[in-house]
Order: sequence, then structure tokens, then C-alpha cells
Amino acid sequence: MSEDNISKEIKAKFGNQLRTRVNGILIEDDRILLVKHRMGNGRMLWSVPGGGMHYGTDAAENLRREFLEETNLEIFVGPYLFVHEYLDPPLHAMEHFFEVKRINGSVKLGNDPELSVGNQILQEISWKSIDEIRSLPARSLHQIFWGIKSLSELGLWKGYFNFGNNSIK
Repeated sequence: MSEDNISKEIKAKFGNQLRTRVNGILIEDDRILLVKHRMGNGRMLWSVPGGGMHYGTDAAENLRREFLEETNLEIFVGPYLFVHEYLDPPLHAMEHFFEVKRINGSVKLGNDPELSVGNQILQEISWKSIDEIRSLPARSLHQIFWGIKSLSELGLWKGYFNFGNNSIK
């Protein structure tokens, strides 16, 4: 379960390909549900629950599956919000963000069935306020959180975004 092995498995499973991902923004009591991912090489990344789409199932079905796997929650998939292009080689993804609401369940950290038991990247699940998010280093936050002043901003965005994907020079 070394950081080097995690980096290698992430690259082997998800790297050097364009992935389509779905992500859910769940806000309750002025807090957003976030999952902390271990990215390898000592890097951690807080992001909303979500993951890769499976061929033959629509975005809502994929997002419901990902939420159940990662958070133990059954959700209603609401309005489509925006798309973000995540580009940090070897990772490249078109990430579609939806507003979601809890239907049933209590929050419990799950796992990523695409990764081996010894190289799980999901580390923690937590409800975070905007102040707690803004206190985290930018490098440990998904780019959608860079510079936001309130959680409600996430529901106002419409269109395509590419926030700070400057890893290619």
C-alpha cells in the first residue's frame, strides 16, 4: 500500500485516456459532502462524490451508483449544473456536475471497486462549510473550489469550465 503503488495503479486504471465522469453536489445545512482521495506521491484531493461512467447506463444511473459506492447514500439526481475539464497528466476527464438530494441512508465512507483492496484511494468523507473548504490548501482541493466565496456559487455556474489545469506547459 505504498504511495508509489497507488500512483501506478491510478495511472494504469485511469491514466492516458479521456474519461467521462459524473459528480454530485450535495449540500445540506450549509455544508457540502466531500470525499478525500489519496492521489499518490503524498498528495490528497478533496472533491465531491462521483466517478467514471459505465457504458450503456445514463449519467443519472452512474451517479446514483457512484454515490452509493462512495457514501452509502441513495440520491435523487437533480439539475445538470456544468462540465469541468480536469487535465493533470496522466489524468484527463470531462467531469459533469449535477445537483443531488439525499433520499435515504446515512453517510459512511465506501470504496472504489475499480481499485485493489490494498490501493484504495478513498480516505475520508466529511461535511464541509465554505470556511472549512477555504482553509484547505488549494492543491488539496478540486479546482471547482478554488476562489469560491459561497457554496451557492456552485449551483449558479452553467457551461464549460477549465479551472487552473495548467500542468501542461
